Amino acid sequence: MRRWNKPWYLGETVIAGIGQGYHLTTPLQLAAATAMLANGGVRVEPRLVKAVRDPVTRQWVPRPVAAQRRIALDSRNLERVRQAMIDVLKPGGTASAAGAGTPYLIAGKTGTAQVVRIRQHEKYDARRTASRNRDHALFVAFAPADAPKIALAVLVENGGHGGSTAAPIARAVLDYYLLGKFPKSMNVEAADDHGD
Repeated sequence: MRRWNKPWYLGETVIAGIGQGYHLTTPLQLAAATAMLANGGVRVEPRLVKAVRDPVTRQWVPRPVAAQRRIALDSRNLERVRQAMIDVLKPGGTASAAGAGTPYLIAGKTGTAQVVRIRQHEKYDARRTASRNRDHALFVAFAPADAPKIALAVLVENGGHGGSTAAPIARAVLDYYLLGKFPKSMNVEAADDHGD
């Protein structure tokens, strides 16, 4: 009400509950929330640095992962959400192509963030929309779903659909992290020079 001087309608509560409408979230917040689903409600502080190299000894020193508070999650609901996220990457799911042939189980959720408002009774057509106004593609995941080691969020600005644009990028990251498999276009020597 303060922002737009309009009343809140009951239908907006439903829309906000599924992450639409006035709901704003950063990719880092999405990754942290996904990690909480993966580990049963324990909030792990997001970090950008896995290890640092000691300038004298040249040894890599891992940075500790600081666990924070646990939020209470109903185990039945948590299991339903996890199973639904696994189904997203199975045949018939919105990211089934990204999940095809993986030797580990992925749990994920596709998403689309609308960039511009569409008038009522008007249909969105990406082909007739300026590229800067096309929807953003989103995908969050954790893997292996049965013993999580990594959670991530991928946002591709103006990328369209999460399943066809963001999910394949997430799959490449997961394959690298879990299997050591480099994407075909990655320069392996450059990666090795950085200790990873």
